[in-house]
Amino acid sequence: MIRLAKDWKDFAVLATGDGYKLERWGETVLLRPDPQVIWRAQCDLRARKDLAAVYHRSEKGGGSWEYLRPIPESWNISYRDLTFKIKPMGFKHTGLFPEQAVNWDRMCGLVKAAGRPVKVLNLFAYTGGATVALAKAGAEVVHVDAAKGMVERAGENARLSGITGGIRYIVDDCKKFVMRELRRGNRYDGIVMDPPSYGRGPGGEMWKIETELYPFAELCAGLLSDDPLFFLINSYTTGLQPAVLANILALVLKGRKGTIDAYEVGLPTEEGIALPCGAGGIFTND
Repeated sequence: MIRLAKDWKDFAVLATGDGYKLERWGETVLLRPDPQVIWRAQCDLRARKDLAAVYHRSEKGGGSWEYLRPIPESWNISYRDLTFKIKPMGFKHTGLFPEQAVNWDRMCGLVKAAGRPVKVLNLFAYTGGATVALAKAGAEVVHVDAAKGMVERAGENARLSGITGGIRYIVDDCKKFVMRELRRGNRYDGIVMDPPSYGRGPGGEMWKIETELYPFAELCAGLLSDDPLFFLINSYTTGLQPAVLANILALVLKGRKGTIDAYEVGLPTEEGIALPCGAGGIFTND
């Protein structure tokens, strides 16, 4: 099953093919690589007249942007009552993963229906898409990421969305933070985990999802409250199936009453196909 983020108005995937995706971010059109796009393009993606920039991968790793016309250094787009800053960055990123709106909507629905204060931990939280959505829904959120610049962007996104409180920002290695929280006895009603395939913490700590994800999820399970709302794991790693996430949740939450759902996440395209963007697994106490 693939769940599509269909409700964007300020973002769209226009066309795909030959390892690239053509996207509209507000009024700005970008062409970025995507390893999932192994099919042939149905049109010349670079021929679009309003194409503003193309990201080219380097054989040595990383890559760079080629600007075809002047564009702002950054600009804002909205999703419902949320506003996010978009900025072309290294490694083809723009500062937002639009497909995650599927998960924002689901978690926010659980928060709003809870009828009680809800405390959420967002790990590997990047620029705060989930943080902003959950805080706007009324949750108290602890936002943790090892990159100071990304945490600062999360604060900016919160302010753009009219959020002035309810978020605690932490620049730290996620594993170290979780271990401290366990020692302190702190507990959370929801956990969001959005780990990279590979990463390095501020102290040089190494992360490799295939070896680190299960033991880390096991640690995080100890932070759940007695009556949690959800535990969500996202994965962008190519080849890591939704069933893997379902199995991890089933094992680390063994004995807890609830439902586990695992699925692909993706985006609709104007070609009429679905662009796969990773996998999600969620435990809900319903």
